[in-house]
Amino acid sequence: MSIYAVMGSPVSHSLSPAIHRAFAAQFGQPQLHYEAIDVPAGGLAAALESFCARGGVGANITAPLKREAFGLCTLLSPTAERAGAVNTLSAMPDGGWQGDLTDGEGLIRALTGTLGQDLRDRRTLVLGAGGAAHAVVPALLEAGVGSLYLVNRSQANADALADRIGEPARVHTRRIEQLGEVGAFDLIINTATESPVTAFGLKGELIASPRTLVVDLNYGERASALRAWAAVHDVQVFVNGLPMLIEQAALSYALWNDGAMPDTAPVYASFADKY
Repeated sequence: MSIYAVMGSPVSHSLSPAIHRAFAAQFGQPQLHYEAIDVPAGGLAAALESFCARGGVGANITAPLKREAFGLCTLLSPTAERAGAVNTLSAMPDGGWQGDLTDGEGLIRALTGTLGQDLRDRRTLVLGAGGAAHAVVPALLEAGVGSLYLVNRSQANADALADRIGEPARVHTRRIEQLGEVGAFDLIINTATESPVTAFGLKGELIASPRTLVVDLNYGERASALRAWAAVHDVQVFVNGLPMLIEQAALSYALWNDGAMPDTAPVYASFADKY
């Protein structure tokens, strides 16, 4: 039996086990076992040791552990190295973990493929500066978005992410109260585990238009506050984190299974009405 898991806190709500079971069914892998393991910040090393002792060979990493996972890897993919974060761990034959990052590519695949959105030249706002933001910002820039603004409750963390990206002509930081000075955004992405409506007290500081695409990387009830905000501001296209979750999971599955890429469309269709 191949044992996999998603690790983070909280993870009891995670759809990852069901998604990976659906992928395994496509390839006739009834022996695949995928579980959710709640691991608090600072506890990843011990959790991975126990997981590996039970036969664990691969893990998805979610908040708040993506940057912690980065520091525990023996080998890193170029994408993970650039972002300073890891969401996919693969056990190496001689011990240790290889770290990869599929979040950014998963987001782009979800928006441009599954949802048919054109991201080129969109003035973009990213809310949050944690592991998810480290993952998606480089991918957004590579996808051709226009100027990108970072807002975080800790200005220092937003500045640190901008410095890590190293593209000062395209990446800027602002405080939430300064956003009205920037003008309307064509793409707004919440990467924080909290809704920006509550985390930032978001009200009228943010300018959106009917053509604005609003994305919350959360799904279910955790995305409901930003969805309501988007509706009040006449935003026509709101996307929760489900398409990205499925696409990044498919990329992780392929890493663990010699490049075998699942068909994400039927999996998305099976969950879309529920979330």
